[in-house]
Amino acid sequence: MSKIDKILENFKKIEANNSPLFFILGPCVIENEKHSLMAAEFLKNLSEKLKFNFIFKSSFDKANRTSLNNFRGMGIQKGLKILERVRKEFEVPVITDIHETTQIDEVANVVDVLQIPAFLCRQTDLLIAAGKTGKIVNVKKGQFLAPQNMKSVIEKIEYTDNKNVWVCERGYSFGYNNYVVDYRNFPIMKSFGKPVVFDATHSVQMPSAQGCSSGGDRRFVSPLAISAVAQGIAGVFMEVHDQPEKALCDGPNSVRFSQLEDFLKHLIDLDFWVKSKKTPELS
Repeated sequence: MSKIDKILENFKKIEANNSPLFFILGPCVIENEKHSLMAAEFLKNLSEKLKFNFIFKSSFDKANRTSLNNFRGMGIQKGLKILERVRKEFEVPVITDIHETTQIDEVANVVDVLQIPAFLCRQTDLLIAAGKTGKIVNVKKGQFLAPQNMKSVIEKIEYTDNKNVWVCERGYSFGYNNYVVDYRNFPIMKSFGKPVVFDATHSVQMPSAQGCSSGGDRRFVSPLAISAVAQGIAGVFMEVHDQPEKALCDGPNSVRFSQLEDFLKHLIDLDFWVKSKKTPELS
């Protein structure tokens, strides 16, 4: 069994939210091969230093960019080759978004975790096709969806006999150009018995706030992530970048590499404390 296979076995054993916190980290979009390899090396070294389980994330295509003129990524062919190289050279699992059923077989041959974007979380054919791969499927809860409705999303994937489903909170649409996180969603989704992930950076995104592109405010990533980890969840998803001001996608809400170590250590320590205590339940 390869090193990555052993890591994935550990991830598949995470049936709920009691295991040590894991992290899904990486740039929003694959900008180029050199940048992806640099980011993967930095994050792999940090995961070994702080001893946390880590999945590298980046998208080969951001299919829902605000403007036709915005950078979408390297495309599926070049993007998957870069993710494959990251996986092989650094021996880390990788995750990326899928948008259409026609992409799934090709993507599943490379990546370890398939991610369903929030806007597509109710697409039955996409969910079933992803489930049939046998891969872990991380589903972003739609900005328009009540947490209770994620149970039906899980059932669609489990219809294929694939029980490896994660559900990801990423905030609600709130008025124009803004998101808000409802922390009641965490206990509700935890009640489904599946690992719950918090997308801490898309939750501070401000869709289309800059006219032809989205804005965001990374100052709020820390308090939102701390509040989510205090709920006793399985993992945290964050888009991170060495130079967010120069990022080709979601720079305003991406966490700086230079600030990441202390931040993650704080979340890891908090997670250990939370999961060592029994949370009182009220009725």
